[in-house]
Amino acid sequence: MRPRPPINSRGIFSGTGIIITGLTMTLLAMIFPIWSYADRSGTGLDTLNAETVSTGYGPLSALDRDFITKVRLAGLWELPAGQQAQQKGTTPAVRTAGQHLVEGHTFLDERVRDVAAKLSLALPNEPTEQQQEWLATLSGAQGVEYDSRFANILRLAHGKVFSVVAQVRASTRNSLVRKLADDANTTVLDHITVLEATGYVDFDSLARDMVADSTPPLTPPPGPPGPTADPAPAVPMAPPPTPSYALPPAATSRPPENPGQS
Repeated sequence: MRPRPPINSRGIFSGTGIIITGLTMTLLAMIFPIWSYADRSGTGLDTLNAETVSTGYGPLSALDRDFITKVRLAGLWELPAGQQAQQKGTTPAVRTAGQHLVEGHTFLDERVRDVAAKLSLALPNEPTEQQQEWLATLSGAQGVEYDSRFANILRLAHGKVFSVVAQVRASTRNSLVRKLADDANTTVLDHITVLEATGYVDFDSLARDMVADSTPPLTPPPGPPGPTADPAPAVPMAPPPTPSYALPPAATSRPPENPGQS
């Protein structure tokens, strides 16, 4: 008579054991996502809650605060760039684009300073190092080279900001930020339009830069959450804010095909 195998040689390798093991693994697979994404710290929702503060206008997230800072910083270098383009641009379209930058960022600067004051947020009073380099590049260019550099640098920068505006407008829970995003969206889209109307934008190069994300962000990652008790006032940019925001008509004239020839 053949002896029966020892009990410990069966276990999970028996038919019943395989079934039980399969059911156990299925149950663990169903439970694991619940634990790993709903209860574990470090998830997107967890980070959002940790970096969001309460205000009288609704929750204020880290993305909201970073957006407010970006609006201010954009004006700190784009307004002087616009003033410069009005003087150095060689075509009506470039000079008109500069006029749009001046009027748009004068309007947005007034809006962002008002929003920051109501939310007790500190704002920068000078451009970032990268933005100062862009201004230096424009200051060193002349003639047609200036027109081209102005149109392409500003168009790339506006494309980067445009995606941030859309993200904030779609997700913010703060009423002040939502309205500021509306104003920024209108202004940035207008600036994109008039910059492209200069005829100098290199769309192939622009597409490569956007895909490669070669331009550093305008600001470093947002700092610790929370408004400050007594933020330093942001100095208004020149020219003084105007009571209304009226866009001048866009110029559609294109640069000459052979700028070096008379």
